Amino acid sequence: MIQLPLSKLSNVGTTIFSQMTQLANENEAINLSQGFPDFMPDAELLDHVDHFIKKGFNQYAPMGGMMVLKEEIARKIENSHQAIYHPDTEITVTAGGTQAIFTAIATFVKKDDEVIIFEPAYDCYEPTVELFGGIVKRFEMKAPDYEIDWNVVKNLVSDKTKMIILNNPNNPSGKILKENDIQELIKIVEGTSILILSDEVYENIVFDGKQHLSICKYPELKNRSLLVASFGKLFHVTGWKVGYCAAPKMLTDEFRKVHQFNVFSVNTPIQMALAEYMKNPDHYNYLNQFFQEKRNFLRQGLASTSFELLDCEGTYFQALKYDKISDKNDFDFASELTITHKVASVPFSSFYKNKLNENVIRLCFAKKQETLERAIENLSKL
Repeated sequence: MIQLPLSKLSNVGTTIFSQMTQLANENEAINLSQGFPDFMPDAELLDHVDHFIKKGFNQYAPMGGMMVLKEEIARKIENSHQAIYHPDTEITVTAGGTQAIFTAIATFVKKDDEVIIFEPAYDCYEPTVELFGGIVKRFEMKAPDYEIDWNVVKNLVSDKTKMIILNNPNNPSGKILKENDIQELIKIVEGTSILILSDEVYENIVFDGKQHLSICKYPELKNRSLLVASFGKLFHVTGWKVGYCAAPKMLTDEFRKVHQFNVFSVNTPIQMALAEYMKNPDHYNYLNQFFQEKRNFLRQGLASTSFELLDCEGTYFQALKYDKISDKNDFDFASELTITHKVASVPFSSFYKNKLNENVIRLCFAKKQETLERAIENLSKL
């Protein structure tokens, strides 16, 4: 019998999102755990896909992406953030945001390099760093405010720090970075060779008139940063797995060396359809209001319950503190909620290495009105 080699990710199992979705399916529960819409994307976008398939755009795209799409991405970034990226040499189309993140880490993180992340953190950052021999240094943001103490972050920096990973707006907390946060970050990286990987997949989902402060708005940061975004979040098509990475040419050149041996290129007719659809900025500029209405509906529906609704400044996730309802840890509470009350959520402890339990769960409100209504009805019975 063949003896298997030691696992490179021995502490990694099935993601919490898959676990909770499976539990939801088994118990016929309303799935507010996994972050995907349960409604259709715009028919116009689907028509574009059909058009380009029938027009014969069915073979390999160029390794860096279709030029027409990269030009639209560059235009969107310039209009949104007043930052210039050359579409040919500084933008790479990727197979989703997660692939862009994986490739960025694979490109630059070597054995014993240190990478700073902010928890609660999306679950792909740490395993990817460890896969390439890096060492993760963590700052724990805590409920209810999830603020960053930049003096503590400064103390995490050493001569081995290769990269700082940001997620703004933050999944799962819904927190956005403010001007003070950006200025403190600028001070920390000034005079260093530290790279920034900025996961901004929810950049167009920010509420209450607040502004998304992209890393590329600040020249001191743009020149050392890899910016990652996702069309899945932008156009309600998470299953298409198309995103992009924008970075200065010297970083993009290195990024593409790995990208070409990872996926090489990305779905051609989808790229063409996205490019055509993006010509009208109204197709994404409405998202803030669209999701704010869903957030408000969920919050109003739960206002009379014993849940404490934490601030949600962006993303399509609402954090709920449940300590007035149960003293169970968040994983057990989320499981009970799914099995007994037929609403699936995600426990916040799964976003922390040490499984920090603050009695907080995450709900996704990127759902149809009737889905949210059913969930509110069930949760109101607690």
